[in-house]
Amino acid sequence: MARWLNPTFIIVLLGLLLLAMSNNINWGGDHWRSVLQVDARGYHAYLPAVFIHQDPNLGFFDAMEKDKYGGHGALYDYRTWVNGRAVDKYFAGTAVCEAPFFLIAHAWTLLTAGDADGYAKPYVIAINIAAVAYVLLGLWAIDALMRRENIPGTWRSMVAVTLVLGTPMVYYAVVAPGMSHAYSFGLCAFFLLTVMRWIDEPGPWRMLLLGGLLGLIMLVRPVNALIVLLVPVFAGDRSRTWGAFARSLTQWPALIGAVLIGFLVVGIQGVYYHAATGSWWVDSYPEEGFHWSTPHMADMLFSYKKGLFVYSPVLLLATIGLYTLAKRSVFRAIAWGASFLLITYVLSCWWNWWYGGSFGQRVWLEYLPLFALPLAHLLERTARKWRPFLVAGIGLLLILCQFQIYQARYYVIHWEDMDKARYWDVFLKMPEEALSTDPQ
Repeated sequence: MARWLNPTFIIVLLGLLLLAMSNNINWGGDHWRSVLQVDARGYHAYLPAVFIHQDPNLGFFDAMEKDKYGGHGALYDYRTWVNGRAVDKYFAGTAVCEAPFFLIAHAWTLLTAGDADGYAKPYVIAINIAAVAYVLLGLWAIDALMRRENIPGTWRSMVAVTLVLGTPMVYYAVVAPGMSHAYSFGLCAFFLLTVMRWIDEPGPWRMLLLGGLLGLIMLVRPVNALIVLLVPVFAGDRSRTWGAFARSLTQWPALIGAVLIGFLVVGIQGVYYHAATGSWWVDSYPEEGFHWSTPHMADMLFSYKKGLFVYSPVLLLATIGLYTLAKRSVFRAIAWGASFLLITYVLSCWWNWWYGGSFGQRVWLEYLPLFALPLAHLLERTARKWRPFLVAGIGLLLILCQFQIYQARYYVIHWEDMDKARYWDVFLKMPEEALSTDPQ
């Protein structure tokens, strides 16, 4: 039994499950044509722009997006205009993460005399595989972090299953793999693991790696620099946290090198802007931004529109583990609460706090390690007689989440216009039943 619950085996199994789901949903017939939608098309556009067309101004937009691959979902113009020149609205980090997979697909397409335009089926499948690969990276890193907590393998496996099946992870690894969140999840979890390993063995090469990782995390989504708030939570106590900070200052050559590497990675965006417009910086989100005086924290967590705990209720259950965590370390529980509140505040101040067309609260995927910790401790410390009820409850919540993802795929759960009345009207209804009674 223990062998089947080995975390490595479970993570591999989850990867195979995600690939099988991808094959079933995306890879047959013409389904692949609608995989890259909205934001994902903007993230992807860097790759054909750089490797195929050598055109930072996206002059191929009409030929690819309107003509050759038009008619598969609403046309979305991801360009913004600066001094009459087109520039990609989105940051380049997701494309950097996807690039090795894209290049393999490009080589395959050339070798097989396929349509090497950067948008054909092999490229889309490669992006799908890339998203799954980064999810597996994140799961492996979180498992390593839980192993440091001396969590038994059975419960580490349960954590991995919960993070995949109890959150929007399946949606962003399978249904919308071109979005940035699967990549951010993998990078952020790996960053935290690397920090912990550096605290244990503070070698200069790990410091340099941390600089590059944080730079790439910010290149994907600048706001994801908030991941550094989780360092004290995983460090475990005040002395280790401050000791690590003080040690980094004494290793100033490596620290300077890490900062330079981070700037070089983030600077990829500036290089692109300069090539496209002649300017090193461009405001590609005009009239969008953070409204710091009007956060929507309660909405972000509990609203029927996109509430984190409404569409991922297992994460709310996981917070019960904070009690166990606090009994072992008050510092960690306080650090957990402070980081959770600050991340929620910042994310909820974005002008579009529900983050547009999506399933659930997608911007929280990158911070799932924060919930893995109390969940693991809850599973480990729950009394034996109560543990079957806990596991059964988690199982039911995983089924609910997956059913709601199924509903979202068929627009029963609307990508943006959910409210209390609509949520309960379609609750647990199959798509054909819900759509037949939908007044719209």
